[in-house]
Order: sequence, then C-alpha cells, then structure tokens
Amino acid sequence: MLSEIVKNITPSATCELEGVVADMENAGIDVIELNAGEPDLATPSNIVDACTKAMKAGKTKYVNVTGIAQLREAICRKLKRDNHVEYQPSQICVSTGAKQALNNAVLAVTNPGDEVIIPMPGWVSYVEIVKLVGAVPVCVECKSDYQLDLDAIEKAITSKTAAIIINTPNNPTGAVYDRKSLEKLVELAVKNNFYIISDEVYEKLIYGDSKHECVASFSKEAYDHSIIINGMSKAYCMTGWRIGYSAAPAEIAAGISAIQGHTTSNSTTFVQWAAIEALDHNDATIQEMVKEFSKRRDYTYERLTAMRGVKCNNVEGAFYLLPDVSFYFGKGDGKRIIQDSFDFCDYILKEARVAIVPGAAFMAPNMVRIAYTNSMEKIKEGMDRMEEALGRLN
Repeated sequence: MLSEIVKNITPSATCELEGVVADMENAGIDVIELNAGEPDLATPSNIVDACTKAMKAGKTKYVNVTGIAQLREAICRKLKRDNHVEYQPSQICVSTGAKQALNNAVLAVTNPGDEVIIPMPGWVSYVEIVKLVGAVPVCVECKSDYQLDLDAIEKAITSKTAAIIINTPNNPTGAVYDRKSLEKLVELAVKNNFYIISDEVYEKLIYGDSKHECVASFSKEAYDHSIIINGMSKAYCMTGWRIGYSAAPAEIAAGISAIQGHTTSNSTTFVQWAAIEALDHNDATIQEMVKEFSKRRDYTYERLTAMRGVKCNNVEGAFYLLPDVSFYFGKGDGKRIIQDSFDFCDYILKEARVAIVPGAAFMAPNMVRIAYTNSMEKIKEGMDRMEEALGRLN
C-alpha cells in the first residue's frame, strides 16, 4: 500500500510532459520542444574537458558529503564576486542538482505542520517539496506584474510560518524581484523569525537594465535568515550534469550536511571538478548565451502578442514567457472543446506538434509556459505551427 506521503504528492507536470514528448519523438513524430527549462546550447568545451581530465586522473572516488574543498572554495569566491556576500566553505553543501539543495533546505528548517509561504505563479516542485516533509504550503498570489505582493505575504504569516521560498529571476513568470520588495521581505523574516529560501538558479539570465539582488547580501540580519540555492544547470548549460549547491548560516549548513549524508552522500566527484572550471572561467560563454536568449525572447514575445486573443507580459529574466490563452477556453475545432490550459496544451501538442506547459501546473490557470530555449529556427517554426492551429479554433 502506498504511503500517505506519496498519495499527497502531485507528479511533476513538466517531467511528465518531457516523457510524453520523448515517446512521440521515439515514434517518429516531429515535435518542436518549447517546454523544457533547458538551454539547447552545448556544455562549453572547457567544462567537458575539465570533467574528462578529472576522470582520467582517477577522481572517481567518494569525497566529503558536502563536496570537495576546492569546489566549495570556488563557490565562496563566486558568491563574494557576484553577490557581495561572504561564506566559509563549511557553510556550502554541494548537491545533486539545485532541486536536492532545495529539498535539503526545506528539511533543515521545517517541521511537520509548519507553514511555508510560496509566491505564485511558481515552479511546480516547490509545493510538493514542502508537502514531502509534512509541512503546509501557503500559496500567495503575486501582483499583476508578477512582483512580490508584500501585503499579501504579510497577511499570510502566522506563528507556524517557518520559511518562504522565493525564485528570482522567476520560473515561470520571468520576473526579477526588485530590491525594495526584497528588503521588505527581509524585515518580515526578521520580525517573524522565518527563513528566506532563495532559489537563484536563473540569476545570470537577466535582460536589459534589470539587476539580480541576493537577499543574503543586504545585512547581517538578512544573512542570518537566508538560505541561498543555486546550481550549474542554467547558466553553464549543465542540466544533465546534476550539480547544485546551498549556502546557509553555520547551524543550518550543518543540518543540511547531516541530511545529505543519509540520502545521496556526495554529488558525482568528477563533475565537481568541472563545476570549478565553470565557476572560474565561463563568464564570456554566459554573456554570449544571454545575448542569444535575449533575441529569442524578443522574437517569441512579438509573435505571441500578434496572435489573436493572446496576451503576454514581456520578461526581465530566466527563459520563459507566460502568455494568457484564456481567450480560447470554450472554443473548439469540431473535434474537441478547449476547457482549460491542459486542454490547450494538449491541442497544441497533437495538432501543431509543439510542446508547451499548462500554466495550471504553476497555479496560473489561464496561462501556458513557453520556453525559448530551442533554436531560433525551431522557435519560428513552432510559432508558425501554433498560430496556424489557433486559427482553426472557433
């Protein structure tokens, strides 16, 4: 019999869709993937070479649960250089992807029955990670521009509030939270004694004049109430390498280490050496990637907003757009009626052979998430197919 924990968990909509798309492609169906939060660009060659060198040098054994000292030192350098915040290597835990780092952090600071505030729309796994530890997710709507609604967050705080999970730049909205709202959030965290678990995995993917702010850098009080989560997947095109990390106050870091010691132990040893190379030597490749994504963002936004009935905010960061497609709810093509975002995405997948993600999975029921992580050629074709398919709905 399944446990109550498993019964209470909703499978990841994004992961399930990736499986459906893979099955279609294996069956010879041409699908344009605009669903995956994964850069289409190859991992930079110097990172691959560093990994190969490490394997050939025999760096394939168990290491410290929290990661090799050299990588934790590199992460500390990165945090000081990029985020203006100082940590010691003992405060860093290298994990098997940022998702594990998030799980570790939530486990370290919440008890069953505690509450964790989650701004919405938000990434599909935040709610489920909170539920896995027996805590209660408290979902709070953001403002219409997807900035944090501090009044709503303040009203949601209770004596049971243990943490808030924020993600800036945000998946799926593309919002970059401004410093003023983050400073107010720190005030609330200090006053009410809860942690800010800050998922900053998209921090390098920012367009225009927007700026990423690391909450832990604001003050000593902010530092003491923050747990920083980051990883190599997005900025360094290392999604399949599965390496992330957390930076936390000393007591919390020790707890995270203890948790990881009883789950996965250390993340893959030779990948850690590749991560050092990435952190220390790949600023130029990141800049080129951001330029490319900026072009794709502009093109995708222009195409979407030109489609009948589609409304969409432009974005400041990450690599997603979140258009409102509710104009099409209740419309059909003679074979089916579109009732919600799941129906909409199913129609686009089957009729246009374009994979996009239902916004309902992110608690944005009128929206769909479109990732401009494919090539410009594929994006153009995907937009053509989608526009043609929407033209058949009445």
